[in-house]
Amino acid sequence: MSDAPKMGWFVAQLRPNGLAQARVHLRRQRFESFSPERVGTRQHRGCLIQKRQPLFPGYLFVQFDPAAPGWTAINNTRGIARLILQDPRRPRPLPQSLIAGLQARCRPDELVKSADDLEIGEQIRILSGPFADFITQVDQLPDSERVSVLLDLMGRDVRASLHRSQVSKLG
Repeated sequence: MSDAPKMGWFVAQLRPNGLAQARVHLRRQRFESFSPERVGTRQHRGCLIQKRQPLFPGYLFVQFDPAAPGWTAINNTRGIARLILQDPRRPRPLPQSLIAGLQARCRPDELVKSADDLEIGEQIRILSGPFADFITQVDQLPDSERVSVLLDLMGRDVRASLHRSQVSKLG
């Protein structure tokens, strides 16, 4: 039998607006945390603004070894309301494949990559809608679900916003 620590990932419920505070204090206590985020667009005073938003609002993943002493301190960490456990005497971690899959879909800064990793300036084909079969370039990536393109219509550049399911990468 191995004496290696049995590190696992667990879910912690956050206090309102407690994400940043929880990250700092968990790091100080030498617990690793993971909170995937996405870029969302919302309207503020008539302007569209982009802002990072948690993929799982109100929750954070924390890694620890339940056999090692000291993990109960997580419940008293600033920004955290409580660990979500079925049995506090014998905590069972989340499936490793779940966290590994989430981490694989995230950049190092915990921002979720888009499904097909489109980049600004990349050539794409429009698959459906009035501009089906047009080939153009990605102009902007306003959020994880939209793509902004510039179309040359009758000698004028016209910006169009499309759902990601309407475009595909070329090549």
